[in-house]
Amino acid sequence: MKWETVVGLEVHAELSTKSKIFCACTTEFGGEPNSHVCPVCSGMPGTLPKLNRRVVEYAVRTGLALGGKITVNSKFDRKNYFYPDLPKAYQVSQLYAPICRDAGMEIEVNGNKKVIGIREIHMEEDAGKLIHDARNNRTQMDFNRCGVPLIEIVSEPDFRSGEEVLAYLEKLRETLLYLGVCDCKMQEGSLRADVNLSVRREGEELGTRTEMKNLNSFKAIGRAIEYETERQIKILEWGGKVTQETRRWDDDKGESFGMRSKENAQDYRYFPEPDLLPLYIDDEWLQRIKDSIPELAHGKRERYQRDFGISEKEALVLTEHKNISDLFEAVSAKSGEPLEAAHLLTGEIMYLMNNANITPEFLAVDAGKLSVLINLVISGKINRNAYKETLAAVFDADVDPDEYIAKQGLKMVSDTNIVGDAVKAVLAENTEALADYRSGKEKAFGFLVGQVMKKLGGTGNPELVRKALKDSLSV
Repeated sequence: MKWETVVGLEVHAELSTKSKIFCACTTEFGGEPNSHVCPVCSGMPGTLPKLNRRVVEYAVRTGLALGGKITVNSKFDRKNYFYPDLPKAYQVSQLYAPICRDAGMEIEVNGNKKVIGIREIHMEEDAGKLIHDARNNRTQMDFNRCGVPLIEIVSEPDFRSGEEVLAYLEKLRETLLYLGVCDCKMQEGSLRADVNLSVRREGEELGTRTEMKNLNSFKAIGRAIEYETERQIKILEWGGKVTQETRRWDDDKGESFGMRSKENAQDYRYFPEPDLLPLYIDDEWLQRIKDSIPELAHGKRERYQRDFGISEKEALVLTEHKNISDLFEAVSAKSGEPLEAAHLLTGEIMYLMNNANITPEFLAVDAGKLSVLINLVISGKINRNAYKETLAAVFDADVDPDEYIAKQGLKMVSDTNIVGDAVKAVLAENTEALADYRSGKEKAFGFLVGQVMKKLGGTGNPELVRKALKDSLSV
């Protein structure tokens, strides 16, 4: 019988609130170590937490978008453990009454659709960060992240391959971005995943699982799943037993290493959080949150194709990241040319982004300037060559399109006399190409068009150039 991989995920998403979950400290990424800290989030004796209302709304919004059941009578619990980055020696979380249960997400891999169950979504506070200084053989602690609000999205063990895991994470990231609850910047730790993995012979009971903690890139997650699957199969085929443990993934070495035995819920000695009242979500509050849920990516894809006549392929690119979709909608509205806006963003803008190694979340281009460019080329004031040149200048240096076009002399030449003079000069200078064309070589016509455009400094009206050239050649 074949071996089967069984994976469950615990995804931690930092919520995009301005302040922390139980105090007014900023959640802004970066800053000097230990500069975003107060007595509450650093766990000083005698302090009391105050729940951030927006955290609850973001958690409920996520649960509703994923089709979950909202726990209207929710509460917090203390998860007790000692680790240097946890100054209180406990974490405020939710075990007994998480904010959401029984959600799910449909994924598609190789044309096959599958629903991944989401057992629960719960709110909790983040821990600090340890900074290991190998050169000086010491570890430093930065508590800026302490108290940053998290939701933990806990799946059922429904994954059977790394491809399914990555499809789920891509769609989950997309959903969180469109909901506006998390910026999903994995490089900043705002989206992290713990991978629980076991292997078994097909049809047998679940095997012993291991957990790989805080994987913060999709590439690392895919590699870690592949490595851990092979490691466990090798152990079992050699007659050994897999140890239930927490493992650390080293992406540079492409290996995982045992850290400690894997804890179960009873090891954390959960008990109700005594400093926070139970949380009640009434019907009116729940309805307001439902009404706040924006249009998600799949809805936008369908609307773009239905209302604008955009192809499925372009619609997928436009909705791949919320930042791209927002830019498209702004350019489309300002220019009044949704199809041209779609072509621009899925073509030239993507090309420029790739060349500059810019990812969608960091794309910052003025929608108004892109709209001006679209209207200039649609109205025939500039040709496509000038359009591309000006677009690159807008992308790189945020220039004013009208000023750049005037300064560079890129306004399209549509004067028939000027174009006619250029055609005469080119035919006189390229007698060999002229002879080739007259002997039936059609490619020579394209060469001659290029020479006329060159003679006009790249600003000629292409249609006018072709017509003038054909008229001259037919004489």
